[in-house]
Amino acid sequence: MARINENYLKLPQNYLFTEIARRVKIFQSENPNAEIIKLGIGDVTQPLPKVCLDAMNKAVAEMGNAETFRGYGPEQGYLFLREKIAEWNYKKRGLNVSAEEIFISDGSKCDCGNIQEIFSLDSKIAVADPVYPVYLDSNIMAGRTEIIYLPCTAENNFSPAPPAEKVDLIYLCSPNNPTGTTLDKAALANWIDYAKKNDAVILYDAAYAAYISEENIPRSIYEVDGARDVAIEFRSFSKTAGFTGTRCGYVVIPENLCGTTSSGEKIPLKNLWLRRQSTKFNGTAYIIQRGAAAIYSDEGQAQIKTLIDYYMINAKIIRAGLTAAGFTVYGGINAPYIWLKTPNNLSSWNFFDELLKKYKIVGTPGAGFGSCGEGFFRLTSFGSRENTLAAMERLKN
Repeated sequence: MARINENYLKLPQNYLFTEIARRVKIFQSENPNAEIIKLGIGDVTQPLPKVCLDAMNKAVAEMGNAETFRGYGPEQGYLFLREKIAEWNYKKRGLNVSAEEIFISDGSKCDCGNIQEIFSLDSKIAVADPVYPVYLDSNIMAGRTEIIYLPCTAENNFSPAPPAEKVDLIYLCSPNNPTGTTLDKAALANWIDYAKKNDAVILYDAAYAAYISEENIPRSIYEVDGARDVAIEFRSFSKTAGFTGTRCGYVVIPENLCGTTSSGEKIPLKNLWLRRQSTKFNGTAYIIQRGAAAIYSDEGQAQIKTLIDYYMINAKIIRAGLTAAGFTVYGGINAPYIWLKTPNNLSSWNFFDELLKKYKIVGTPGAGFGSCGEGFFRLTSFGSRENTLAAMERLKN
């Protein structure tokens, strides 16, 4: 009989959001008339921007015409999208990122989970705690055992500090999921300095960059001097343009960013990632890439701003409602996530059950993101305006 990868047995039995769904399903079956408001999973509720729909419809028509039909596309992504990303997200902000350094994918979750494949299994990694599960779980699945947890607490404003020991890979997320907090330039500069001194690579998840409103918060790690020497950046169209159901993201790997072999030879990480993608990935669908490219126009930018503003108004409503109800609240200013302290020293899962059973509201227990998340809870602003207002009205009582 085939042997399994026993590293999977080291993971929690249920994925965080699977466990949430299980509990909600049981409650709903026992209370079929309950009107449950779901503010837990980070899934969008508003439709795709019109520019994206128009571009996708046009691309569908192209696929039905022998003259314009597309088969397999380039694994790295079509140049028309990579060039627009380089221009609009980087060059317009004075950043030196070229289309050749950009790799299109089916979402940043996959990229964040897969990037570890190009690094040695004996790499020591550092992850924030609380942490988005894929960073940690994908490394455990691969068999890595040297994992350093970086406490993110109210005392340090949920900003992880470099460890005393040397690590090889560092996962950072800003705006952060789950806490909704951000890293400023000084904090990122500190991490870049650490990475240079320790020959480490920063894996920087900027999936929520479009939600940043404060001027002093970088939207890209490459806004900080020296980042191109040590950092890989992940971005997503999921929350920026509502692509959670159509799936599109990208990775930036600078030309000069290298790793080393056991003999000390320097190898460009960009080449390794291209080799990995060429072998294991057939590329993101042409129709989806056309839709993503459509946001890079004046009209496209206006439409995604409307989308983001909608969710950030929801965030403001949630922050105000929770504060009025007496909760201690973090995040929700530069991110669509609100991080709150559970009342009366309730555990995260006990608060989840109370919120579900008494108020018919679903959120995400902070303990599901790590030990430092215990005693905290995450709500998202991705619900409809009607449900967001209704949830806060219920909590007033």
